[in-house]
Amino acid sequence: MNGANPFTITFGKQPNKQIARYEDTDRIVSAFEAENAVCQTFLIEGIRGSGKTVLMTTVAKILGEKKDWVVINLNPAMDLLSNFAIRLSDACRSKPELLSKGFSVSAGGFGLGISGGEADTDHVGMIEKCFRSLIKKKKRVLVTIDEVIHDDNMKIFASQFQIFVRQDFPIFMIMTGLYENINGIQNDPALTFLLRSPKIVTGPLSILQITRQYKTIFGIGEEEAKELADITKGYAFAFQALGISYWNNRGMGLNTVLEELDELLDDFVYKKIWSSLSGTEKKIMRAISEDEVKTSAVCQRASVNSSTFSRYRENLMARGIIDAPKYGYIALSLPRFYEVTRNYRL
Repeated sequence: MNGANPFTITFGKQPNKQIARYEDTDRIVSAFEAENAVCQTFLIEGIRGSGKTVLMTTVAKILGEKKDWVVINLNPAMDLLSNFAIRLSDACRSKPELLSKGFSVSAGGFGLGISGGEADTDHVGMIEKCFRSLIKKKKRVLVTIDEVIHDDNMKIFASQFQIFVRQDFPIFMIMTGLYENINGIQNDPALTFLLRSPKIVTGPLSILQITRQYKTIFGIGEEEAKELADITKGYAFAFQALGISYWNNRGMGLNTVLEELDELLDDFVYKKIWSSLSGTEKKIMRAISEDEVKTSAVCQRASVNSSTFSRYRENLMARGIIDAPKYGYIALSLPRFYEVTRNYRL
């Protein structure tokens, strides 16, 4: 095919071709833009490659293009509070119209001055002074944190964020993360306020939308496009990876396309998912070799009793790795997971 491949598998990059999550996007934007916002935090949870970052980036882009919003992207591996103070002050310094007359931010980002005079202050003090000026300009601030980690750094920042909310500062936050990290943060005794925060779980994309995208991009018929879409199971990374593989191997047969797809899934996602599983979880996953398997068959293959299996099933379902299509059956949520991982070491 002519032209550049329109698909991408680079994590964190906004794809040229993507499936919009209109309902989730509108839900967050509408909640944050409400005159009297009832929530100022959204949590986006999902397995690696499920589209968490794309959803967050889409919302950040929409709000960032509005004149009354300032968007601050934070790195969870850095000191979140100090990083926020520096980036907020940098944003204010780069846009003088955000600050009240006589208010200045030092070039180094570590001091604030009134009418030209500088005064050293701590990071919280810097943030508070910036917000007092931003409030006068009727500005709101969106903080985004991708792939949050449940650690002391996050606890400190989240606790201070709640204080800013109590101070009626116009601060809003979106965090994305894996189930185990989001669950750990929400259930931390010091961060119980996050239990009340709305949570969006990034489930499968619309097969209808994927079919239409493939049909248009590749110029193929409805039946072939639907066959490709079904292979992805709506998994966001697979939508991009299969698009890349089909673009590269069109005319060489479906088996060749699937071989490259399996390699991309293996290298970028499934090795990492597999390494996060316990020994028993790996045995259970290896036992699911068909699209739908009776739970009794899985227990027998994995050599676990029903009560033990139930505990692991709930955890694997919460993490988005398996689902229960009907009573007494389980299935893999991820496309071609068995084909890719069947030779992995248990």
